[in-house]
Amino acid sequence: MSPTTGAASPGVRLAGTGISLPQRVVTNADLARMVDTSDQWIGQRTGIRSRRLVDADTTVRHLALGSLRAALQDAEMEADELDFLMLATLTPEMCCPSTAARVAGEIGAGSAGAMDLSAACSGFVYGINLAASLIGTGQYRNIAVIGAEVLSGIVDWTDRRTCVLFGDGAGAAIFSTCPRQDRGCLHQTMSSDGTSWNMLYCPRTEADLPSDPSAFTGV
Repeated sequence: MSPTTGAASPGVRLAGTGISLPQRVVTNADLARMVDTSDQWIGQRTGIRSRRLVDADTTVRHLALGSLRAALQDAEMEADELDFLMLATLTPEMCCPSTAARVAGEIGAGSAGAMDLSAACSGFVYGINLAASLIGTGQYRNIAVIGAEVLSGIVDWTDRRTCVLFGDGAGAAIFSTCPRQDRGCLHQTMSSDGTSWNMLYCPRTEADLPSDPSAFTGV
């Protein structure tokens, strides 16, 4: 698709959304039988009452596929109409190929661009900002953004400080070009603070641990 030359930037619309959740529900009361916590303690501090967890044979790719299928149906769009697919996740199946590429291949998105995006909790927001910007160039018409995690596989279920916070699931949104230039992202900003990395982290090896023993122990 060739870029629009000399023309005003197109607008961006939200064409469809979808979700995919595991069947297994773990309540705060369930966690209270595993670690020293309570429904009241968790609820007052987080507002969380329950979370969904995958079974052993379900991966982040399965959740991402389910949410994208639902979003495509909501948008009344075929998978091969997608120009680009972004999967925001910190729990990909593997380093290479990207989980996004496998999702694109399995859903029938043809040669659409695909990439994983690693920005933790802000990943889906980053994806929305990038999708709106890419569509605004006129080079892309339909972009799928998926946020999907299987955090149950990396959480320490004996650490009551973190295990109460996380679960598994996926959500997808499809953004499309729109002739109305007043529709789209009104404002966006993306920033970071790498100096505070040791407040919440997921290490690969023991060498990744912070040197300060009093630092937060991570996910």
